Amino acid sequence: MLSVDQPVSVRTGEELDTGRLNQYLAQANPAIGPVASVAQFPGGYSNLTYFLRSDAAEYVLRRPPAGAKAIKGGHDMGREFRILSALQQTGYHKIPAPLLYCDDEAILGYPFYIMERVEGVILRAHQARQLAQTLTADTMRHLSEALCDNLAELHAIDIQATGLIQIGKPDGYVQRQVEGWHKRYQAAQTDEIAVMDQLAHWLQQHVPAGQAPTLIHNDYKYDNVVLDAQNLTRIKAVLDWEMTTVGDPLMDLGTTLSYWAEATDQDFEKGFNLSWLPGNLTRQAFADRYAAKSGRDVSGILYYYVFGLFKNSVVLQQIYSRYKKGLTSDPRFAGLLMGVRALSDKARRSLDAQQMR
Repeated sequence: MLSVDQPVSVRTGEELDTGRLNQYLAQANPAIGPVASVAQFPGGYSNLTYFLRSDAAEYVLRRPPAGAKAIKGGHDMGREFRILSALQQTGYHKIPAPLLYCDDEAILGYPFYIMERVEGVILRAHQARQLAQTLTADTMRHLSEALCDNLAELHAIDIQATGLIQIGKPDGYVQRQVEGWHKRYQAAQTDEIAVMDQLAHWLQQHVPAGQAPTLIHNDYKYDNVVLDAQNLTRIKAVLDWEMTTVGDPLMDLGTTLSYWAEATDQDFEKGFNLSWLPGNLTRQAFADRYAAKSGRDVSGILYYYVFGLFKNSVVLQQIYSRYKKGLTSDPRFAGLLMGVRALSDKARRSLDAQQMR
């Protein structure tokens, strides 16, 4: 039996001031507090996620990392809270219920929000070799299919009828994304990596016509879903909506595939996802199943896959830049420059071979 995802001790330098938090909750939402204990969920490289326990229930608090003010969009707690609230109103219930948002930085030093805790199993990539002893190939096959089917379900939400169209600007989305992520890379660059500029140029020269816009999660992978401990093929909740917007759904699929490691991939790439364990769909099989479920043409998926690798490289570069500047001391970040090189090289090889490699 797999264990339910559990928090660990809060990392040094990332503690919460529970005294100030409880003073605030007593006025803003006394039903939540007072918070009796705080721990931290260990996964993720971006926004920080805490486990709160009170006499009433268990909750999750989300906040941006130190030094994140220079990076727009992905660390906007208010936007993430509003997206969860809007999704809740659409009838899509595979989300944690949002409870409270605070934009007063005088409370904890940054904006934050609190949501319910959805208890279940999260398959962390770093546990892959341990989980391989428990997860059968048959289980992984059905689970990878469920993950794919749920992505198609997310993309089927009517963004016009629900008003979710308002959270983004779908016209010219792909072009803006390519240009924007290249600029983010240049702003965070610490070392000369020629292939990154080469990829940016290729992406700008080959922008596809695109497909009708949908809601897109933009960070959809195994460790961002909560699974039912009694039935691992049932997804209870999708987490980390910080980069959600509306745009070409193949951008979402490409990002998922860029995380999707296979058995022949390098160890660093396997560190993003346990999709390399036996039984999982291959990248191409995942894309083909998505096409069958959604009715969309995925013949041009290579472009979106390469963009996904490029974007992930930029995210790693941004985090590494914060580490190098001393804005975070998390030891996981020290070797991320190697990751930038690994993912950008993988994108280059895929272009050379004209297939997802």
